[in-house]
Amino acid sequence: MGKKIHIIDTTLRDGSHAMSHSYNTEQAEKIAKGLDEAGVPIIEISHGDGLGGSSLNYGMSKVRDITLIQAAANVVKKAKIGALLIPGIGTIEDLKEAYHNGISVVRIATHVTEGNIAVQHIQAAKAMGLFTSGFLMMVHRAAPEKILEQAEIFAECGADYINLADSAGSLTPDEVRERVSILKEHLHIPVGFHAHNNLGLAAANSIAAVEAGADYIDATCRGIGAGAGNCQEEVFVAILEKMGYETGISLEAVMDVAEDILEPVMIQKPVIDNASLMLGYAGVYSSFLLHGKRAAERFGLKTKDILLELGKRKMVGGQEDMIMDVAYQMSACRK
Repeated sequence: MGKKIHIIDTTLRDGSHAMSHSYNTEQAEKIAKGLDEAGVPIIEISHGDGLGGSSLNYGMSKVRDITLIQAAANVVKKAKIGALLIPGIGTIEDLKEAYHNGISVVRIATHVTEGNIAVQHIQAAKAMGLFTSGFLMMVHRAAPEKILEQAEIFAECGADYINLADSAGSLTPDEVRERVSILKEHLHIPVGFHAHNNLGLAAANSIAAVEAGADYIDATCRGIGAGAGNCQEEVFVAILEKMGYETGISLEAVMDVAEDILEPVMIQKPVIDNASLMLGYAGVYSSFLLHGKRAAERFGLKTKDILLELGKRKMVGGQEDMIMDVAYQMSACRK
């Protein structure tokens, strides 16, 4: 076999968006146990917007992410449990609580131009002995040179690897290669990639990242995730096997997790409808999809029109509370 690619499963984190943050402990246990037995090395669990994300602004969780972490940690035997933390949403105290309840991996996420706000969180994570990633979101919004500048901030404060997130599902394969390549050329630590499928390119973009040198790739069972979803894990494992890469994951076992454990509890399946397509086209944060749909229903608008306007305004994660305001303004202009 060829190079080893490390898959980070985010079914129980990014998939939380598509589940309206309604995962319960039984589901977390079954999914985590199945993924562990399939050979998935890292299983990420938290609210879709990271530790501490449960709120009126981002969506209330049915069960606290700490409780889900505990449930998963109790059933896995080999996989590492991870979590996402966005400074300003989650705190170092949230991180400590997650650490004491079973995580050994954390990804500290910021907007692509705001890496400096994660320094103290990365340092705190490293002091706890956590495998720590600096996670840059919305990487379509910055030139490769700017991304390198921000990634260097993470590397200098001790991050174990840098993860680039195409949070809007807006990049093309050539753009992915360009962004991964510049980090591989200038950094001494590994690079990872997180795709969304709003333009139907999640698998292609993830392959482009691998070909450019990425060692870590995010994926979810059935592609569940914000917007039109993430790179579909069972499909991606099959592609990698056909290309000669090693993952350590049993294709048949992860297919069974997707079909027999996850699919029966999914609220909605990933689909590239007009609204999710507009996320990718306009470069809008994928988790805005359900917020946009609710705003469209309230004000009698089309979701894709709201999302296009959000893209024009260059809104970013953390501004979910403004979506209703934008929809109100749009509806008032049409009267």
